[in-house]
Amino acid sequence: MFGKLKGSFNQDEAKKFAYLAATFLFLIGVYWLLRSVKDSILASTVGIKYQPLAKILSLCFLVPLILGYSKLVDIFKKHSLFYYIGGFYAILFFTIGYLLGRPGIGLSNTVEDPSRIIGWVTYLGVESFGSLMVALFWSFVASSTNPESAKIGYPFIISGAQFGSVGGPFLASNAEFFGVDGLMYIATSWILIMMVLINIYVRVIPPHLTGLDSTTEAKESAKKTGMLEGLRLLFKHKYIAGIFCVATFYEIIGTILDFQMKLVARQAYITPETYTEFMAKFGMSCNISTMVVTLLGTSFIMRKWGLTFCIVSFPITVGCVVIFVYFFASKWVFFGAMIVIRCFTYALNNPAKEIMYIPTSKDIKFKTKGWIDMFGARSMKATGSLVNNTFKESTQALLNYGTLISLCVVFAWIFIASYVGKTFEALSKENRTLS
Repeated sequence: MFGKLKGSFNQDEAKKFAYLAATFLFLIGVYWLLRSVKDSILASTVGIKYQPLAKILSLCFLVPLILGYSKLVDIFKKHSLFYYIGGFYAILFFTIGYLLGRPGIGLSNTVEDPSRIIGWVTYLGVESFGSLMVALFWSFVASSTNPESAKIGYPFIISGAQFGSVGGPFLASNAEFFGVDGLMYIATSWILIMMVLINIYVRVIPPHLTGLDSTTEAKESAKKTGMLEGLRLLFKHKYIAGIFCVATFYEIIGTILDFQMKLVARQAYITPETYTEFMAKFGMSCNISTMVVTLLGTSFIMRKWGLTFCIVSFPITVGCVVIFVYFFASKWVFFGAMIVIRCFTYALNNPAKEIMYIPTSKDIKFKTKGWIDMFGARSMKATGSLVNNTFKESTQALLNYGTLISLCVVFAWIFIASYVGKTFEALSKENRTLS
């Protein structure tokens, strides 16, 4: 039964996806550990009402980051990017952990003040890590995987990652034991483990399965393009613009609902440790749900009903959730709604939209995908944050207008997802590559 649900690999592919799943486990573990911490640090240093502004600022911060990333793609080999970018974040989070433990600068200072830089730096650092490193990982995988293998392998990677996505919040749920600064040190060590796993992966997996064989590298290096090439390709192809929508539209709705949940939670959990533990329990609930779906059903659903079904069913589900929240709004309804949205995001939408990049060129996989996953995702979060910032003083107004805006987004999202799915099927059938 389980074999039918998951599909099967040959021996080399099994080893390949096992290493990738282990790498993604630590990457996602760091992401969810820091995700649980970032809001409590911001709330305790700057103030939770500045969260919408922090999300908007993260959008501006990412523009030079993406341009630099696009330049690095042309300079370094694909796996080397993990060492340079991962090393930067390891140093950053280690430094933040040290500063958080210092009197006056750190969390021992309980005065909320928007001038406290440590809160802003932590939030922007964690936001950029989630965008940049996850985008890099999936670009690396897509550059060496075919569509049929991906339908089995991608859910396998997601399944492995759920152990990290539960482990990270579990550690954060014990923030009073480890200390928030201690959690930053743990995140640093996991980034280093991830870098070691990538190094082992490129050494033991056959080069033709990693995309690092001489033929593939020579083909990809034949043409060097500029830092804005990814943005040009985004506007050139309607299919890629469609992926932009499929990959990012849920962020508008999720940001609106997430902020409402956090406003209510902040009233109940006032210390950095208790607020961190609440967010960690939320993360664990999301990821345990996702783990169950990915282990038992993601690959089966993809192979049984196809990718179009996966990416179209997601906005329909989100629309139903938004309507339910509007009529039955409460703290635990927001909590449950966000779990449903996150579960479908990670278990179905994310692996499906990553497969959509397979019939595309290296520049689209790395550079355009970088713009979509980093700038695109943050721009949609910024859009949701503008709504939150406008109505943050009235929870009822935020609920009313947030629901209306969310349903308009869902309506457009459904039609765009249908177009993207049908185009992917045509490209795969014709064995064409967009460039």
